[in-house]
Formats: sequence, structure tokens, C-alpha cells
Amino acid sequence: MAQKDAALYRYKGRLKLVLLLVGAAIVAATVVVTSRIAGQIKDQEKRNVELFAQALVAATQGSEDQSFDFVFQVIASNQTIPTILVSQVGEILDYNNLPERYTNDEEALKRRLRQMEAYADPIVVPLEPGRTQYLYYDHSQLYDRIRFFPLLQLSLIALFAAASYVVFSTSRRAEQNRVWVGMAKETAHQLGTPINSLVAWLEYLRESPKAEGMRETLGEMAKDVERLETITERFSKVGSAPDLSPLDLVPAVQENLDYIARRASAKVQFSFDAPQDPAGLGHLALVNPPLFSWVTENLLKNALDAMDGEGQIQVSISRNTNRIWVDVADSGKGIPKARWNRVFEPGFSTKKRGWGLGLTLVKRIVEEYHGGRIYVKESQLGKGTTFRIELPSA
Repeated sequence: MAQKDAALYRYKGRLKLVLLLVGAAIVAATVVVTSRIAGQIKDQEKRNVELFAQALVAATQGSEDQSFDFVFQVIASNQTIPTILVSQVGEILDYNNLPERYTNDEEALKRRLRQMEAYADPIVVPLEPGRTQYLYYDHSQLYDRIRFFPLLQLSLIALFAAASYVVFSTSRRAEQNRVWVGMAKETAHQLGTPINSLVAWLEYLRESPKAEGMRETLGEMAKDVERLETITERFSKVGSAPDLSPLDLVPAVQENLDYIARRASAKVQFSFDAPQDPAGLGHLALVNPPLFSWVTENLLKNALDAMDGEGQIQVSISRNTNRIWVDVADSGKGIPKARWNRVFEPGFSTKKRGWGLGLTLVKRIVEEYHGGRIYVKESQLGKGTTFRIELPSA
């Protein structure tokens, strides 16, 4: 079941990647086509300026009886391309299609001329022998609109995609939250009846004549019933804002470690390292005890599963002024580095049983409820894995 869920999750991830690549290809094609159109417009504008220059030559060199109607129509037809006419000694003679602010600002007009010089070579306007003028030009507003249209289109697509992703993710996360909360509360409700029955049977056994010979067994049974009650409390708190209080993590982690160790194979060695705190800061963190117990217990069980009943598990606690770290290390199979982040995804599991939600819930409890972090600190194939919990100190 877990492997099928993980495969489905990976399939959806690949589908999203394919759709993203298709969208990128469409945008790239649009950019290429629009760039070609912009290039064609640029070439056409150059030809229009050359025609404009020829009209100027015709207007200045024509005979008195020649009709200039068509020539003047050509000159007047340029209403979009900015131009500046310059004499052969560099004096600005005339300009066209520039804003009115250039009328009384000679320095601004010269700066605009330098921009045109950088844009393209001028069109030479030969007049009478020994007299030449130069027509400088720049691209039109139409060219600007075409040239920057792909960028505008890309920005709008990116904005739409980002908004869609946020809405989709928020909706999906809210739906997942409702499902998880419903499942958790229903599980807590369903566990209540058999737990109450087990408590009653335990009391019955304690009062039986054979209770004296089963004292140790009954004690362990009582601890298991208490553990079931703790698990029920954990599930009942999912979806509710947990109450956080200062807790010394050393005895809390030690209690979970002892519980798991008593029920593990004798071939598994457990060790716990909590260095002395010479600064007297202690190992206090703001946590919800039942939920934090869930986190450490889950990590310890995952460590056991990774070793197939034989190996070493080492738990250590350290801190600085503001943070406390809990490391759970095993000598199991290890995790490929490419999967370090994926182990926290819903449905990811290397086991044939289970739903693959354990580490997902652990991550949610640590990060959303306690404001901390959990991640794979290090892992080597065939040598083991270390998970690290990082919490704010109290």
C-alpha cells in the first residue's frame, strides 16, 4: 500500500514537471516568434527612414515646376519613428516624433542624439556637392511594444502560475488537514472502548489469586495500557493548537528510549548521551509532552526498522544558547542522499506495511506545532542514518 502511494506521488510529481516543461516550451516559442516579428519591424522602419531621407533629398533638389505633393506626403507620413537631422558639422537641424520637452532643452536633445547614434548608423542624405546631412533614428513605440510583449506575457504567466500554485497548495493542504484531523480523532474515539476494556481486565487480573506470580507481567501490561492511553491522547490533539510548556528533554527522551529498548531485539544495542551542562542552562524546551513523545518514539521505531533487528541506536542531546538538538542515529541500511528530503513526503516508505505517514506527521508536529526543524543530518548506505530534531530552548 505504501509503495503504491509513493509511486502515485512520484507520478504526480513527474506530471507536474511535464506540464511545466510544456508551458516553458510554449513561452519560448512565443518569445522566438515575437522576436522575429520585432526584427522584421526594425528592418521595415529602417527602410521607411531611408525613404524619408530620399524624400528630403527630392524636396531640396527638385526644380521649381516639379510637384512635391507626393514627397511631402512621404515626409508627413512618418508619425511614429523618432528622427533627428544633423548637418555634416554635427549641428542639429531638425527632429521629428520626439516629446515636447526636447523643444527647450538642448542638452536633453543632444543626449537623445547620442542614444540614436548607439542604436544604428545614420542615413546619409546627400544634397548638393560638398553638402551632406545625416538622419539619425530610433525604434518606434510599436517596436518597443512588440519587443517587450514576451516579457510582459511571461510575467503574467508566471504571476498566474504562482497564484494558482498558492491557491492549489492551500486548498490541498487544507483538505489534507481535514482528512488527517478526522482520521486522528476517529482513531482516538475507536481506541477508547478497547482501552477501557483492557483497564478493566487488568484490574481483574490484579485481584485474582494468581496475581502474585504475575506481578512483573502485570506491571509491563499496565505500562502498555498507559502507552495506548498516551497514543489516544496524541491522536485526540491532532488538529488542535497544542499547549506548550517547558520540559526537560533528557528524562522525556530517556523514558521513550527505555520503553522501546525493552521491546526490541536483544541484538540491538541502545545508548544515550546527554552531556553535562556546566552553564546551568538545562535542556528545557517548549513542547507538548504527548506529541513530542510521539516524535521520538516514531524516530526510534524507524531506526529499528532500518536495522532488521540487529545493530546500534544512539540518541544524543546537545544545545547552545538558543537551540536544543536531539539526534537519533542508527547503524541500518542508510538513505541515498537524493532521498533525504523525500523521506518526509506522504506515502514514502521502504516497508511493505503501513501508509508511509509516520515521518510526515513527525515533521508536521516538529515544525508546525513546535516551531522547530527535523531533517536527515547525515546518512551513508550500509552504515546508517542520523535524524536531527532542532527545537527552540525554553
